[in-house]
Amino acid sequence: MAFVFPFLPRAARLALKARWSRQLLDALGIGLRVAGAPAAGGLVVANHISWLDIYAINALAPTAFVAKDEVRAWPLIGWLCVKTETIFLERGSRAGAVKAKEHMTAALDRRWRVGVFPEGTTGYGNTVLPFHGALFQAAIDAGALVAPVALRYTSKDGQPSTLPAYVGDTTMWQCLRAIAAADGLTAHVAFLPTFTAAGQDRRHLAAHVHKLIASRVARPGGDKAAETPGDLPGALPSGCLPTDSPNPAPAGSPPA
Repeated sequence: MAFVFPFLPRAARLALKARWSRQLLDALGIGLRVAGAPAAGGLVVANHISWLDIYAINALAPTAFVAKDEVRAWPLIGWLCVKTETIFLERGSRAGAVKAKEHMTAALDRRWRVGVFPEGTTGYGNTVLPFHGALFQAAIDAGALVAPVALRYTSKDGQPSTLPAYVGDTTMWQCLRAIAAADGLTAHVAFLPTFTAAGQDRRHLAAHVHKLIASRVARPGGDKAAETPGDLPGALPSGCLPTDSPNPAPAGSPPA
């Protein structure tokens, strides 16, 4: 991470990030199922359940995530985040928010995937909290694609599972132990149709994306027929190869 990763071509860095994420999920015994195909670039917007969300998405679509600034100070994890293109957001600071938006806009201008969890916190996965519209401004400024992602976790019997939820007073260690002790957990990642953010109002945009993700989350199991295994060892699924080029066929814009 210190001496090799920063100097590799970006395509190689993305492939490594995907491989590491898959290895972590495999080590924890977590299966991966995917519906749809990720955009090659744009603002990746997802509901937030667990710290595992980042690895589930990265395993399929390596992404530069936006994280709260406190993560930078976490032992080891903060250092790793700094080295893997994380964009830090200082909460409660207008100057920090502007700086983070500028970094996000620059990354989106380069056709990177930039990931956000606009709920601003984690939940149990059965509902989706309101989205903060400010995180969408960078996509509007860059005229980038918005790529909604719906996340959920199921147990061995296929029923929704709250074990991965990193909520309330649960510590990272408690959450990790619960996940590692579970048998047959599966992360489901549904890539929904993309559309352009150009010319949109951020509040309307946030509400539209929230509706799309919440609708998918509200019908657990409804995407089973469209899902394929996403945990094939050693390779990314077809259509998920890392690239810096934009998605060639964006869908239409949301209603204003």
